[in-house]
Amino acid sequence: MGSPGTPDQPLRVAIVGSGPSGFYAAGHLLKCKSHPDLNVQVDVYDRLPTPWGLVRGGVAPDHPNIKAVSRVYEKTAAHPEFRFFGNVEYGRDITHDDLHARYHAVVYAVGAQTDRRMGIPGEDLPGSWAATEFVAWYNGHPDYRDLEFDLSGERAIVVGNGNVAADVARMLALTRDELAQTDVADHALEVLAESRIEEIVVLGRRGPAQAAFTNPELLELGAMTDADVVVDPRDVDMDAASRAWLESEAASSTSRKNVEILTGYAGRQVEGKRRRIVLRFLVSPLELLGEERVEGIRICRNELRDEGSGLRACTTDTTEELSCGIVFRSIGYRGTPVQGLPFDESRGTVPHEAGRILDEEGAPLHGDYVVGWIKRGPTGIIGTNKRDAQETVDELLEDLDAGRLNVPADPSREALEELLTERAPDHVTYTGWEAIDRAEKAAGEPHGRPRVKLTTTDELLDAARDRVR
Repeated sequence: MGSPGTPDQPLRVAIVGSGPSGFYAAGHLLKCKSHPDLNVQVDVYDRLPTPWGLVRGGVAPDHPNIKAVSRVYEKTAAHPEFRFFGNVEYGRDITHDDLHARYHAVVYAVGAQTDRRMGIPGEDLPGSWAATEFVAWYNGHPDYRDLEFDLSGERAIVVGNGNVAADVARMLALTRDELAQTDVADHALEVLAESRIEEIVVLGRRGPAQAAFTNPELLELGAMTDADVVVDPRDVDMDAASRAWLESEAASSTSRKNVEILTGYAGRQVEGKRRRIVLRFLVSPLELLGEERVEGIRICRNELRDEGSGLRACTTDTTEELSCGIVFRSIGYRGTPVQGLPFDESRGTVPHEAGRILDEEGAPLHGDYVVGWIKRGPTGIIGTNKRDAQETVDELLEDLDAGRLNVPADPSREALEELLTERAPDHVTYTGWEAIDRAEKAAGEPHGRPRVKLTTTDELLDAARDRVR
């Protein structure tokens, strides 16, 4: 049997995960400039009935321009050799061995499925949440739609200094009218619109120069319709070490611009809007306070110390208590083990070399690859996945040329379809997703909204079945 990739023997590739990294990998394979005559078939699997990953379930509802990247993925999905299988769970409906029996290569694009914890007393009290849960809830993820967030208190705390923390703060501060123009899930729209929260305090353990916000996200906070943004001038009065770092090559233009934006906020007069977003720096949570639920948070003041490899935030004895009714931790996502693959617990990623998965001895596995956050960790923006996916696809094609791919027992499409009919009879094809998409957009049109999301698996499957009508 010859090398796969010919008209008689297509190269069969499975991609597990339909987020940006998975779709970029599919796009690179199907429009492969280095192998113009390559005959390749790509099947993308997802646990949910819907594609796009965090573009649908993670990007804030008031960011439609970012969601528009899905148009790029739609072009990939239009390729005649592309197929989507939603509502198929890896490890349950289909396994590592099942895929190896039917594909020459498997690319894992499963992302980072959980969040990092703060590791402080009181973290498990009711009212203490992962920001990832809140984000999934307001974006209509079926697994999270039944969560209940108590927004009856006057103050909310967001722990973290990145874009997800900014999204959470902004969503808590949007007016009903602003929310009603987005695709926020209906169940979240009502709760957020009725929120009694007046102050959202965002805590960063390092200084303003080290904040992980992107410039547009930070600027948005200062343009809220009915929320003042507040920065204490003392927080942007940096010490000598921070000023030296900011002037060094280690500091990015984004960091310098962030400091400029924050300095501008510190000089603003409060306008007396209905809500306040307070950005604080050089503070860390020590404990969540309360008996039966969160009633407050104890924080400490930090100081930056130059330890040679960079500035490190170190705690001091100066502490403070803030009353609050709800706390969101937004200190990073974390990958979880993937069935059938090695896993690096310390990094929360699958060990690899340029995308080739490595076994416990450091040798590459034949036909197994990673892309996205499960490959590099939860860093970068959506566009970062394009370069990341290209690197992995280049290694896959190099292995194709060298005859190092997996040799499947039965690479026929018929064998795969028989398996899915048996294991996942309610799987959703791309045509089914298009029916869901049409139904959601049609529901939103009378209300001037981009879509009204279907937020239960049953609703999504019902809409997908309507594709034949």
